[in-house]
Amino acid sequence: MSHETTGIEYLFQDPKIHLDERVRDLVSRLTLEEKVESMLQYQPAIDRLGVAAYKHGTEAAHGIAWLGEATSFPQPVGLACTWDTELMRQIGSVIADEARVYYRRDPKLNGLTLWAPTVDMERDPRWGRNEEAYGEDPYLTGELSKELVKGIQGDHPVYLKAVATLKHFLGNNNEVDRGSGSSSIDPRNLREYYLRAFEKPFTEGGAQSMMTSYNLINGTPATLYHGVNDIVRGEWGMDGFVVSDAGDVMGIVNDHQYYDSHKAGVAESIRAGIDSITDDAELSKQAIREALAQGTLQEEDLDRALFHTFRVRFRLGEFDPAADNPYALIGEEALMTEQARELSLRAAREQIVLLKNEQELLPLNPAQCGKVAVIGTHGNEVYRDWYSGTLPYRVTPLEAIRAKLQNEDEKERVVYRDAKNRVILTAALDGAKLTVDSSGEMRLCQDGEPTVLTMTDWGYGSVTLHDEHLGAYVTSDEGTLRVTADEAYGWYVKEVFGLTPVEQGEHLWTTWNGKPVIAGTEGSLKVAESSAPNAVGSNVSTASTFSGQNHTTFQIETVSDGLAEAIAAAQAADTAIVFVGNHPLINGKEENDRPGLELAASQQRLIEEVYRVNPNTIVVLTGSYPFAIPWVQEHIPAIVYTSHAGQEHGTAIADVLFGDYAPAGRLNMTWVQNEDQLGDIKDYDIIRGGRTYQYFEGEPLYPFGHGLTYSLFEYSDLRTDAPKDSVKSIAALDAVDTLKVWIEVTNRGVAAGEEVVQLYVRSGDSRVKRPLKTLCGFQRIRLEAGETRTVSFTIGMKDWAIWDVTRDCYCVESGEYTLLAGASSADIRLEHPVYVRGEIIPPRQAGQSIRAENFDDCSDIILDESKEQREACVRPRTPQRSGWIAFHGVDMDTLSVVELQCRVSGNSTNAAIELRLDAPDSEAVARVNVGNTGGAQAWATLAEAVHSVSGTRDVYLLLSGEVRLSYFTLAVRATADSGFQA
Repeated sequence: MSHETTGIEYLFQDPKIHLDERVRDLVSRLTLEEKVESMLQYQPAIDRLGVAAYKHGTEAAHGIAWLGEATSFPQPVGLACTWDTELMRQIGSVIADEARVYYRRDPKLNGLTLWAPTVDMERDPRWGRNEEAYGEDPYLTGELSKELVKGIQGDHPVYLKAVATLKHFLGNNNEVDRGSGSSSIDPRNLREYYLRAFEKPFTEGGAQSMMTSYNLINGTPATLYHGVNDIVRGEWGMDGFVVSDAGDVMGIVNDHQYYDSHKAGVAESIRAGIDSITDDAELSKQAIREALAQGTLQEEDLDRALFHTFRVRFRLGEFDPAADNPYALIGEEALMTEQARELSLRAAREQIVLLKNEQELLPLNPAQCGKVAVIGTHGNEVYRDWYSGTLPYRVTPLEAIRAKLQNEDEKERVVYRDAKNRVILTAALDGAKLTVDSSGEMRLCQDGEPTVLTMTDWGYGSVTLHDEHLGAYVTSDEGTLRVTADEAYGWYVKEVFGLTPVEQGEHLWTTWNGKPVIAGTEGSLKVAESSAPNAVGSNVSTASTFSGQNHTTFQIETVSDGLAEAIAAAQAADTAIVFVGNHPLINGKEENDRPGLELAASQQRLIEEVYRVNPNTIVVLTGSYPFAIPWVQEHIPAIVYTSHAGQEHGTAIADVLFGDYAPAGRLNMTWVQNEDQLGDIKDYDIIRGGRTYQYFEGEPLYPFGHGLTYSLFEYSDLRTDAPKDSVKSIAALDAVDTLKVWIEVTNRGVAAGEEVVQLYVRSGDSRVKRPLKTLCGFQRIRLEAGETRTVSFTIGMKDWAIWDVTRDCYCVESGEYTLLAGASSADIRLEHPVYVRGEIIPPRQAGQSIRAENFDDCSDIILDESKEQREACVRPRTPQRSGWIAFHGVDMDTLSVVELQCRVSGNSTNAAIELRLDAPDSEAVARVNVGNTGGAQAWATLAEAVHSVSGTRDVYLLLSGEVRLSYFTLAVRATADSGFQA
């Protein structure tokens, strides 16, 4: 049958043709200019072909964001605390349903390619975007994000409900200098940690999109990183499209200063795997045109990228009859359904972690807990973060607690005190007091009634000011102050201020970006044009030296003392529940890492003072990240943690507090005692830095996987299907095998409850430093009182592989491994040894070329870019201090004379490399004086003789000055006519 008789004008319109052929046909019909136009996030309509306009990118971290009201779920950091894979799949499905609703409303603006989940590894709790991801363990992250992807994309063999975009690839875990800094990641950290989290969402979840990160990876901008094509597409088989983060392709020039022209950055980004550019449209298109004209970019490069983006659009059903696509007719009935509301509540409950419960203070008995004081600003608020959607409603903890306890005859049974000070601000110079009129205009007046503002102290110098009469926050904009903001919210949170003591009870009032608030003419208030000294954002560390002209200081008169009111309420109550935590847009967010791990000092004091007068104190901690709270852990009998959990936040908390739901959340990150237990936030080496539960040898405040509940669960009879080895006398299997594990779990409590059964593995002897333990399985289960269930796990031995840097491949080492089953990484109940018949990693051989990045150990070294190679090079962390790299077990046989040959670049007269054996401080047996080769990327091969070296030795290379090493060889001296080959 011809296309003419079926009404199909072009091949790509025929659903019976193979998908790839249809996509190629469409792309081939585009003009060159149409191809250029289609490389952007907003792909234009091509009317002559019947192609509609389309937008890539809808935020959906925990519900559809920024399009209107939609079902809200807990922050991803909270969702990860559920350890519930099936829940994640159901949440993904709801998000996709609601994306379809908004797509049908306006397909040009509301696309189906969703920017979620965030798969970045959270190796440092100070990361400003900690709320967006799933924790510090790559196995947990991979499993949860894989299921979210499946839910978003649906299970139809042809069509996608929506598309999941994994972000941010790769090594994106600090906000300070994120657009210009480089993450130094060696091959073992890369393969065993950072990449592992991304792999399963692609290989098992089938994710159809990925977003690159802002940072450089070993000196290369992530948009240009070879791993996008080599690993994500090549090794993992991802057949969707790759999108750049907003502004990052232009950032190659603007931020990284990697190239001096946009045409070079755009051309190389597209060749390196970027298919869709999220950036300044006109600049991007002009750069593409220039690169095409210059020949640094070919039309075939655009064809390849557009094949990837249009292939995904075809799979979304855009070019097929609606009757063929089961998702095409999802409509308004799928938005904010009752089932979605119930799922939101389920998620909010499941993510709550009971950190401590001394003397079984929880759950509270409504008939016995007496009068309850709810204390703290978080007790009557539900905050949303930057990627939250518009909540259709919100239930605060206070509302939910009152619903549990209060009826018409018990109006005073629940007392609420927000613990905030009510204050009047007065200009110190002339005594004029701050007033606010009904329009929100602020003035300083000598007479008239001053306005009382409610002040919330968020710590680290950040406060918000609220007018309860107007129901609005003070905000700054365009040099003025007004009381008009509904909430503290925005990319720049202009409702945040500093009120820093200067002298004699006076304070310097500064805005979100550190600019002083000063008195203008006729009582007006304005914002100074320049920042105050020592002001960083809203966090003014001190203003005691501020002495500029035309400045204003303010006195703060406390009308009511929030702390005193809270203490009185707690003292008069039988039970005190103190709500503390962070605001998700203050002191830590995108572009701002956290200044510390502690609670705001005012919140810490609030807890201490309430506990002093009422020992029946419960602390509910609402946070986007872990906190360091050793005093609270030591003294407070019951502590509950929740993320900012969305529309049902308060309901879930009250259900847990009063036993209508037994908590079973588990921490997705290690909570440390204090910041001293962490290294530099920019150190991405978790192995040598002792990061995460895998390598941390200190005493945590709460271990990874920790969480209590109201029932007692007993573990017994851990067994496997591995046959016993007659020689080893323990269960044994081959490295290619799959291991089945069974554990009996019994609920010994008096009520039904949930348990998260966690399975870890610890390796025995190894050629390299191995984790203390590594998660390899988990299940969240519900058991009735007295019920016993057999929990089973299936583990592929390949998942126990390490990255062998001697051969650039994964390797399962031969040896004994121990299975560890328990309720957390520190609460191990059962152990079981297993012997794996794998490989013994052979020693390196002298004479082989060894890449410098494949070191076994290092000190004061970072990885950087070698522009002549696809791999990284190494250099000292600073030119002023030498660093070393170690290569263990190099077999040199019995060679009386060898030569150290190095591929190096030098950029200082003292640039040098020394060869040392067996220890970094041993005597040098060779020194290569590199000097200045012509610049950091001017590579040369240099060699020096080494005498009387034999046997199997540990090789240390000491690098000094501005030197880079790409690779080296220990070889028999070359003859006069032989050359060192790269």
